[in-house]
Amino acid sequence: MANFVLQVPNTLKSFTLFASYNPNGGSGSSSGGGGGPVILEIPIDKIRRPLMRTRANDPNKVKELMDSIKEIGLQVPIDVLEVDGVFYGFSGCHRYEAHQRLGLPTIRCKIRRGTKETLRHHLR
Repeated sequence: MANFVLQVPNTLKSFTLFASYNPNGGSGSSSGGGGGPVILEIPIDKIRRPLMRTRANDPNKVKELMDSIKEIGLQVPIDVLEVDGVFYGFSGCHRYEAHQRLGLPTIRCKIRRGTKETLRHHLR
């Protein structure tokens, strides 16, 4: 069993975390140390979505995801960038909306730590 330390800002109230470990590491870079992305279930309202939506989500795809999530749960976590204890989501829009519409309090995320420079790069 692997041990790890999760640092979260004091602004987050207590919530339950579910974590999994990928012994093969993870693809994708991880700035700031650590051994690659970590999969965590985090509160959906703690994820900032800073980019204005340039197109509407496909309602049929959202509905299909809602049905699938109700039946078997979320199979592919959304990618989230964590910078200074704040979570930013730039992809997984349909999965995120499906969770919102289902009223689910948390969503499974693949969290990659980054720097403010990494965040600026994503915001361009």
